[in-house]
Amino acid sequence: MLALGTASFYARASAAIGSVRARAEDLQGSIATGERLTRSSDDPLAASRLRRLAQSETLAKVDSANANRASADLALADEALAGFADGLARTRELALQAGSGTLNDSQRAAIGSELSQIHANLVALANARDSAGHALFGGETNGAAYALDAGGNATYLGTASSGALDLGSGVTVSRSLTGPEFLGSGGGTLDLVAALAAALRTGSPDPRTAAQGALSSLDAATRKIGTAQAVVGGRLAAIDLTTERAVRTGELRAAEQSRLGDTDLATAIAELQQTMLVLEASQASFARLSNLSLFDALR
Repeated sequence: MLALGTASFYARASAAIGSVRARAEDLQGSIATGERLTRSSDDPLAASRLRRLAQSETLAKVDSANANRASADLALADEALAGFADGLARTRELALQAGSGTLNDSQRAAIGSELSQIHANLVALANARDSAGHALFGGETNGAAYALDAGGNATYLGTASSGALDLGSGVTVSRSLTGPEFLGSGGGTLDLVAALAAALRTGSPDPRTAAQGALSSLDAATRKIGTAQAVVGGRLAAIDLTTERAVRTGELRAAEQSRLGDTDLATAIAELQQTMLVLEASQASFARLSNLSLFDALR
């Protein structure tokens, strides 16, 4: 009976001291790492919520990358559209000059040469590349958006729509525009400028009338560019709003993650100090009791 009692005493004492020591080690680990939970069993509900928050954070990073790419591509599109607007404005100025009765065919041919350079610049803008090196205005195609045939006529080579990127919360945005959306079908505006340049440069039967006749078409083309710029600006604004909302959501998520998973240092240190006192007292009590003999206990 004495042996069983002594063994039971040692087992209970050892388990109690071990439990207190384990708690002290957990507290020391939490203070060192800054993490309140060392295992899911410490707080199953908090651990489950932290896992869901971590998954949300991973998805948010994907959404943020998509927003950054869409913003970069739309900024490139906006810059290119500004180039189109400038090119068409200059084309209209030259068409007005060429339509004047004060110029001769040689002077109109010089204007035609400048228009040929403007056309080349517009084709280069139509074939601009996005942030990933793909056709900015070619939809999902990897190659050029437009190609010119032997006669200088443009053909659209891209797809019917630009790729849409998911920004999260059910919001998607097209990263750009396709050429036909603002240049018209076929060669559209590109062919308009090319035809005017050719008419003035080669001395068509009536270059003056050709210049005058192009004005209304140039005005329509300019309006399309303005509409495209408004569309791109609206998409950029939508991305900004979505990004701001994502930032606020991220701050709330980080605050909840901190509340659930971070160590409250003041509380943890106070508990550690208390636990160490209990551990020291328990060890001292065990040492004194284990040194008592049966004779001492019966005295």
